[in-house]
Amino acid sequence: MDFAALIQAAFSLFAIVDPVGVIPIFLLATRGFSRTQSHKAAWISALTVWLVLVVFTFIGEHLLRFFGIRIEAFSVAGGLLLLMLALSMLQAHVSPLRQTPEEATEVEEKEAVGVVPLGIPLLAGPGAITHVIVAASAAPGDVMHQAALLIPVTLVALSVWVCFWAAPGIARRLGKTGIHVVTRLMGLIIAAISIEMIARGLAGLFPGLVA
Repeated sequence: MDFAALIQAAFSLFAIVDPVGVIPIFLLATRGFSRTQSHKAAWISALTVWLVLVVFTFIGEHLLRFFGIRIEAFSVAGGLLLLMLALSMLQAHVSPLRQTPEEATEVEEKEAVGVVPLGIPLLAGPGAITHVIVAASAAPGDVMHQAALLIPVTLVALSVWVCFWAAPGIARRLGKTGIHVVTRLMGLIIAAISIEMIARGLAGLFPGLVA
């Protein structure tokens, strides 16, 4: 995996995780926290994202093989899932794929912060997990390829920590409108990624469709 591909993977994963768009929820979850407690929650969220994505980077291929799922079929399914996520983001909404009403209530009650639901499923949700599995499966059995994916995963986890650590300042400067603009831009990028995934999957499943 060359440097350009790693940078592309990092930007794609950043768009899917969208830590900037989750800042309002993080601020709600940590309302009343001391600065130290807020920074700890930011660190736990970033660590959760890193651990979840690393695990699926290395076991995703084996999971697909265990269930007898072809990567092409998974790519189509994952593309459709990402497209649903993108459509919600284009409307500046939190997709039910990332957070259910029950999980939103947990945030408001502060029963779980950092790991659930911030780390999972808001950040390292189905979309991000699908993306790393498809990326890792691009070179089946290549441990070096999977290890290289740790670079974009780590960069995205660090971006989560930075965004949450500086969340109050970012929220003040961008405002609700600014955060919505960023979320919509990320949604547009994810929509394009999802179409590419669906197209590659269909080309693999139905080679006759490609002239």
